[in-house]
Amino acid sequence: MSGHITRLARLAVFAAWALAACGPAAAVDAVRDTEKARIRVETFTDGLVHPWAIAFLPDGRALVTERPGRLRLVGTGGELLAPLTGVPGVDARGQGGLLDVAIDPEFAASRLVYLSFAETGPGGTTSTAVARGRLAPDDGGLEAVEVIFRQEPKVLSTLHYGSRLVFDGGGHLFVTMGERSDARFRTQAQDLSSLLGKIARITSDGAIPGDNPFVGRDDARAEIWAYGIRNSQAAALHPETGDLWEIEHGPRGGDEINVIRPGANYGWPVVSHGVNYSGTPVGSGRSGMAGAVGPIHQWTPVIAPSGMLFYGGEAFPGWSGNLFVGGLRSTALVRLELDGETVAHEERIIDDLGLRIRDVAEGPDGALYLATDHSDGQILKISPAD
Repeated sequence: MSGHITRLARLAVFAAWALAACGPAAAVDAVRDTEKARIRVETFTDGLVHPWAIAFLPDGRALVTERPGRLRLVGTGGELLAPLTGVPGVDARGQGGLLDVAIDPEFAASRLVYLSFAETGPGGTTSTAVARGRLAPDDGGLEAVEVIFRQEPKVLSTLHYGSRLVFDGGGHLFVTMGERSDARFRTQAQDLSSLLGKIARITSDGAIPGDNPFVGRDDARAEIWAYGIRNSQAAALHPETGDLWEIEHGPRGGDEINVIRPGANYGWPVVSHGVNYSGTPVGSGRSGMAGAVGPIHQWTPVIAPSGMLFYGGEAFPGWSGNLFVGGLRSTALVRLELDGETVAHEERIIDDLGLRIRDVAEGPDGALYLATDHSDGQILKISPAD
C-alpha cells in the first residue's frame, strides 16, 4: 500500500509540474528596480516551445534548444530562424528531449556544437547522451554529427536526465547526469560501476582523460568525476578558482549548491536536506554522513534550480561576480552574493511574472538572457534601464 501511495504522490507532483510548464506567457516589457540595479525586462524572442538552453556564438547570435527536438538560431535582434537540420533524434517524453547546448571553446575555427539529449534505447529505455556536430557554412544545420557519450545503463524512466554541459578551459567537458528518479535504480548514484547520478568528465571528442579520479579501477567507470548526484540542471565554472559548481534539484526540500571536487561523493540518496515527495525520509533520514561532501547552500522550500552563471559583464557593475540561478518552482531569477564559498545574500528578481526560468545566459552585451519553460516559451532580455 505504501508503494501505491508513493506512486500517487509522485504522479501528483508531476501533474503539477506539467500544468505549470504549459501556462501562458505574455509579452513582457517593463522597467523595475532591484537592489543593485534599475533594469529593463523585455521579450527578446518568442514563439519557442519549452526552450531549454541558450548558447551565444562569437558573432552575437545565439543557439537555443527546444525540448521537443529543435535547435534554433536567434539573430542579434531577436529574430527566430528556421530549425537547424542534422539534430539527432530525441526522446521527448516526460522531462526528456533536446536539452543543453554548448559551443566548442575554439568555435571560431572548429564550428563545433555540443548537444545533450534524452536518447531512446531498447524496450523504451532512455538515458542522457551527448552529440557533437559542425555548424554548416550556410548556418542551416549540423554536419558530421556523432554521439560521443552515453549514460549507462539505460533505464525505464523519463525523469531526471540532468544534462548540463560545461567546458573546463583545459580541453575537457563536464556532463551532469541525473539518477533517473525511480527508487528501483536511484541508489546507483552511489554505485561507481553505473553512470546514474554522476558528473562525467570527458575530452572534447568523448575520450576519457587519464587524470580522472577513477581511472585504472576495475570497479569504477573511468568517466566519473563526482558521484552521489540527484539531478543537476545547473552547472558553471567559477571564474576565479576554475572549480565546477553545480546546483541540483532536491526532492521535497533540499535544492543544493555544491562545489565539485574530483572523486567526491555528494551523498544522494543516502542523505538529503529534503524528504521524499510522500513525506518519508530520504535514505538514512540524515542531512550528512561521513565521507560525503555537503552543500555550501540549500533551499527548503525548493526553487527548482535550472541554469546558472557567474556574472562577469560590464552592463551591471553592481552584479559583478554574483551567481545567477534560474528558478522553475520559484518562477524567479535568483541572484546570490558570494563570500568565497558562502552565500552572503539572496535576491529574487521578476518572480511576480509567474514564468518558469529554465536557463540563464550572459550575452556579449552584458545583458542577461532567460529561457522560459512554457509551451509558448520566450527568451527574455534583462538590460540596464538607462
